[in-house]
Amino acid sequence: MWRNAFRGAPQMKSVLGILIAAVLVASCSTVPTSTSTVSTSSTTETGTADASGTVWLCRPDLAADPCTANLTATVVHADGKKIIQRAIPAKNPPIDCFYVYPTVSGQTTENANLHIEPEEIAVAISQASRFSQVCKVYAPMYPQLTLSAIGVGGKKIGPHAAAIAYLDLLASWKDYLAHDNHGRGVVLIGHSQGAALLIPLIQREIDPNPSERHLLVSALLMGGNVTVPVGQSVGGDFKNIPACQSTEQTSCVVAYSSFDAAPPLNSLFGRVGTSLSAQSGLGTTPTGNLQVLCTNPASLEGGTGTLSPYFVTKPFPGVTSTFTTPTTAHLSTPWVSYPDHYTSTCETSGGASWLQVTSVTNPGDHRPVVHQVLGPRWGLHLVDINIALGNLVSLLGDQSRAYSH
Repeated sequence: MWRNAFRGAPQMKSVLGILIAAVLVASCSTVPTSTSTVSTSSTTETGTADASGTVWLCRPDLAADPCTANLTATVVHADGKKIIQRAIPAKNPPIDCFYVYPTVSGQTTENANLHIEPEEIAVAISQASRFSQVCKVYAPMYPQLTLSAIGVGGKKIGPHAAAIAYLDLLASWKDYLAHDNHGRGVVLIGHSQGAALLIPLIQREIDPNPSERHLLVSALLMGGNVTVPVGQSVGGDFKNIPACQSTEQTSCVVAYSSFDAAPPLNSLFGRVGTSLSAQSGLGTTPTGNLQVLCTNPASLEGGTGTLSPYFVTKPFPGVTSTFTTPTTAHLSTPWVSYPDHYTSTCETSGGASWLQVTSVTNPGDHRPVVHQVLGPRWGLHLVDINIALGNLVSLLGDQSRAYSH
């Protein structure tokens, strides 16, 4: 998704299509019960596999950990006033975060190898590093479905590509539980392909297992189309893990897909039937009258909230800005935040459920506004996490305190 997505609508087939069922795994039936991983070299550009075979993109003992990158931000207010905001990773946070990144690999195979490349580093910084303020971040490399596999050139994906990605991720999760967790609370964080693979992992490993469910502080699953029965907060994909409805609730899920206008009928997110879990056989397929879950990260109890966005100021490798105007180039900090610039509310209409993001612009406010880079079908998918990153970090702080007590 991230490598080419910002280049505009003509590249839509090159961006994350992991949730498009017809493209994904048309011939994939059920996931094998084996947890053996795809065969890859254990040596990467920036590290090696641990004793269990997991290659870690982020973990607390790495010498060069992108998830503990510089968090200094320029906060730009509506009147143009700029304030430098400093933040650092917590020295000994009480909980962990297990982060699964979205589709970024530009490799030409169906499944990526486990070499740590600039794209994985960049997306970990952009999406996961700010969570280091409240948790120890673990992020495994996994043989994700690549940009090439999901549609470039119209290639058909092999029947086991999604299963390979899932099984390797599952093995990394089991490695983390066996060697790193030590009974600590953990937050699962995933976006797009990351969220799509975490859904069946939660279905199979955590939701039916009280001991693992007890460790779950929460799950943040953006752009993954988690389903629930219409009008309910639990059921559908997860039988025992409800939607988070307060900042002090734990063992719950936050899930949404962001749009700045109502999703069209052919939208890829916010509508039942487009998730990897539902279409690929990776997880159980929920039945009944379902809708895609929307939890407002700025107001979990409902209604309208004010978003706290954080964006990196440098573009991803080989991409351009997500904003309508590239006004961040002159900033010296790696992050920028625009307070009181966006509001959000969960909307349901025409069979779709989504997080409606509305920009608040007043005379004299010249801050840039995010827009649908990939068109209406995708909405604001590229910034699902960053548009609410401050809210999500604050939420995990509250949930960590609630979990610890």
